[in-house]
Amino acid sequence: MPVSSIAADEVEEILKGGALARAWIARLEAGEVIYFPRTPVPIPQQDLDFLLGQHQTDSRLHKNIAYKPGIDRLSGVDEKSAEQADVEQMHSIMRRYSKSVTAFLAVFLAPYRQRWTLDYASYRPIEEQGRDLATRKRNDLLHTDAFPTRPTRGARILRFFHNIHPTRTRDWVLGEPFAHVIGDFVPGKLAMPHADGALTGSGKKLAQAVGLAALVPQWKRTPYDSFMMELHNTMKEDERFQRECRKESFQFPAGSSWMVYTETVPHSVLAGQYALEQTFLVRPEAMVTPGSSPLAILEKMAGAPLI
Repeated sequence: MPVSSIAADEVEEILKGGALARAWIARLEAGEVIYFPRTPVPIPQQDLDFLLGQHQTDSRLHKNIAYKPGIDRLSGVDEKSAEQADVEQMHSIMRRYSKSVTAFLAVFLAPYRQRWTLDYASYRPIEEQGRDLATRKRNDLLHTDAFPTRPTRGARILRFFHNIHPTRTRDWVLGEPFAHVIGDFVPGKLAMPHADGALTGSGKKLAQAVGLAALVPQWKRTPYDSFMMELHNTMKEDERFQRECRKESFQFPAGSSWMVYTETVPHSVLAGQYALEQTFLVRPEAMVTPGSSPLAILEKMAGAPLI
């Protein structure tokens, strides 16, 4: 099963420096979702009251709100219609949440020695069920993550989620991890482009299979980033894959948290409202099991570096 529940006593042992950490990290890297039935990152009640009140009052702020910890900046807020005091309080809450998750994972994932880049945190107050979005932006279609404007250059996308709805579950569907699902999209071996960007042999077949015109860097994108972005899009657009791939459903209860490498595990969100999330870009050299990363898998197929 792709979701593995970790007991409270195991969490405590890891936080005390117990030997379980590497074993759980290996499972995480291989494509399991690490699930905390009761979040290990509690949120102050006054912060919860404020967050839950925003959409119930017809969203005085905005839809999805992003916090950029590197520059301490909030985005996704309609500052023209929102009260300045509300904007400042939201900023403070998101800053606290980002710091709390980071502090927890710095200990829980101690073998990584914080070899990560702290990416965005987000607040998602909108009901997921029934959202009218373009195909490539839909959350209810299975996909692996890739960022259109923020290439990772081989870093893995670790996301920590928190369902803050007081009563409802957040309903996910999970597919098989990357090493299994990539065969649905890559019938041949991955080939590197030549220096001039041209593809030959099996590289052309791969490009056709996943809808790539060429595996060349764009906006400082590596061949790996270009491939992962096209894989994200192709997964969502492939009706046969969406219909026939192996998948499992899981409902994350109110007050729970979970973390997953979202570039590794195909996932979708069918229903749920009010969630917090913090993203980390974990460097390849931090991996406990380096061979399980998408970069390692694709480079082995290619027989060449992709970053």
